[in-house]
Amino acid sequence: MNKPFDLEERTFLFAKECRIYVQKLPKTISNLEDGKQLVRSSGSVGANYIEANEKLGDKDFLFRVKI
Repeated sequence: MNKPFDLEERTFLFAKECRIYVQKLPKTISNLEDGKQLVRSSGSVGANYIEANEKLGDKDFLFRVKI
């Protein structure tokens, strides 16, 4: 039986894959700008999840995960 990845690991892998994808894109002005945004936003997914895990309670967790 395969052990499922936890969400923290999966968000890290998502950000890593996004960076690999952006590196393979043709170097056009729009790809450079969109790639920068993709790299920033993909990294923030994991950061927001880690922050949500440092919750003060269940309501705080739900609030932070919604971000």
